[in-house]
Amino acid sequence: MDDVSRVAVTPDAADLLVRLMADHGPLMFHQSGGCCDGSSPMCYPDGEFITGSSDQHVGDLAVPGPDGDVTVPVWMSKPQYEYWKHTHLTIDVVPGRGAGFSVEAPLGVRFLLRSRLLTDAELVALGEA
Repeated sequence: MDDVSRVAVTPDAADLLVRLMADHGPLMFHQSGGCCDGSSPMCYPDGEFITGSSDQHVGDLAVPGPDGDVTVPVWMSKPQYEYWKHTHLTIDVVPGRGAGFSVEAPLGVRFLLRSRLLTDAELVALGEA
């Protein structure tokens, strides 16, 4: 299971990321443990949100770019990661009001997380079993 990952992106969300990268350059996601806007995956220009020792790198999304796949890192607060480490997260996009600081906010859409439990085989491959 060499291709096991904790994170994925839907085709619609990947298309939006390509569009957003054209305007903002490289991007990143951060999923905080807060409420309201903090409960949605927030998309920032890469490096605009400063991660630190209280954050966990969850994985990278491979988004098709004009010169091959572009990596979009996904981060989460460590306390929230402890609750979510047994799940696979898929970033999707739906119509609605985006989070205030997330780059998709002006477009009338918002990113959201869809989750499922990781399988036993995935947990073993990720070193979590």
